[in-house]
Amino acid sequence: MKNKKLTTSAGAPISNNQRSLTSGNRGPVLLQDYQLIEKLAHQNRERIPERVVHAKGWGAQGTFTVTNDISKYTCAKIFSKVGKQTPMISRFSTVAGELGASDTERDVRGFSLKFYTEEGNWDLVGNNTPVFFIRDGYKFPDFIRTQKRHPKTNMRSPEAMWDFWSQTPESLHQITILMSDRGIPQTPMHMNGYGSHTFSFWNTKNERFWVKFHMKTMQGHKHYTNKEAAKITGETREKYQEELFGAIEKGTYPKWKMMIQVMPEKDAEKTSYNPFDLTKVWPHGDYPLIEVGEIELNKNPNNYFQYIENAAYSPSNVVPGIGFSPDKVLQARIFSYADAHRYRLGTHYEALPANAPHSEVNHYHKDGAMRFFDNSNENPDAYYEPNTKGGPIEDTSVAEPPLTINGDIRRYEENDTYGEYKQPGDLFRMFTTEQKERLFSNIAEAMQGVSMEIINKQIAHFDKADPEYGAGVRNALGIALETA
Repeated sequence: MKNKKLTTSAGAPISNNQRSLTSGNRGPVLLQDYQLIEKLAHQNRERIPERVVHAKGWGAQGTFTVTNDISKYTCAKIFSKVGKQTPMISRFSTVAGELGASDTERDVRGFSLKFYTEEGNWDLVGNNTPVFFIRDGYKFPDFIRTQKRHPKTNMRSPEAMWDFWSQTPESLHQITILMSDRGIPQTPMHMNGYGSHTFSFWNTKNERFWVKFHMKTMQGHKHYTNKEAAKITGETREKYQEELFGAIEKGTYPKWKMMIQVMPEKDAEKTSYNPFDLTKVWPHGDYPLIEVGEIELNKNPNNYFQYIENAAYSPSNVVPGIGFSPDKVLQARIFSYADAHRYRLGTHYEALPANAPHSEVNHYHKDGAMRFFDNSNENPDAYYEPNTKGGPIEDTSVAEPPLTINGDIRRYEENDTYGEYKQPGDLFRMFTTEQKERLFSNIAEAMQGVSMEIINKQIAHFDKADPEYGAGVRNALGIALETA
């Protein structure tokens, strides 16, 4: 079948549908990339009214308590002293599952935290895995379509899923995690959370550090096998909600240790891997975990819809002392998450109880749908800025230090000498024999019904990570090497 020319919605031809427009090879992404903006904005409007992704979720309210002084890395007031407590709300979710999906499907879990700090809301919007399937946000709408229903059959399509993955080698690290024992946590309490992206800290000396966030479960890790999960799905589709809600009602409050990895700003120029690549982890031997604080979930909201379904998390919600990095997926999410909430919940979604900051709010966003409130310090004469009518003004003291960038503007192809296969291979080699056998079996089950052409493409990636990896999957599928 002859391919048609790819265009924008206005009919203009597209030269590259794989890479964002960046300044330099490592970014950051440019706002002038109208093709990226169109692609993400359209995706945010494809489904109503549930979330496009992470539709099925469970959450609770709680507190964050600082247990270690990290003020040498960041001036964010949430971390200003040991013992300080900050109220928060969490939401966990599956990525692909719809609102009525089973809680115990094999899927990545969202792990989102909103901290109501004195400087405004800080949202840490991550997953239960430290990496993801893609390294460029331009690919996100396409990836999510492979996880949703086929337009003709209206069923999930393993063919589409493995077709995309087999042509996207960067996905192998996340595939290995998803198909391992970690792929089906027993409850939200028995899994880790990760910011996944590289973020930045800066301190009172305007020194910048790159940072990774880790939330380590204090309940221990527990996972289901495919067989166990299928049995539970036949009994209940609400297992996570039952477990999380029930634990808090009984006073058994779930807890996580927040840890960070910290990289001096200039180290990013020296690492053999791109530290802003969402498909890579930082070796703990080079950048060890540093304790920050403790998260405790200790309250079930009185109204699930009001506080969990209406909770709107976005990486764009940061506070002074916490910032971004050139991570291309993060840069896309900064726009797309807030835009999704404006579409799903309305123009003033951040005034809803779940999202309303506990700090003072002063801005010039007026009117529009859902204008159900008065702005703080309402002043009818101060409806523009600058003004001489006593309206809110900027505070230069909270400005972020400059971020140095370099390079020409273009859609860069990844030139990663570190490779796609080292970290997935290293992870595979850490598994026990029993864990490897379950990995092979899980992959074989997930490949049922997939065409041999795509299976062979994918197994070639397993081979490159580790020959034993590819051989194990072939054996589980009953495929001879000569056939492949």
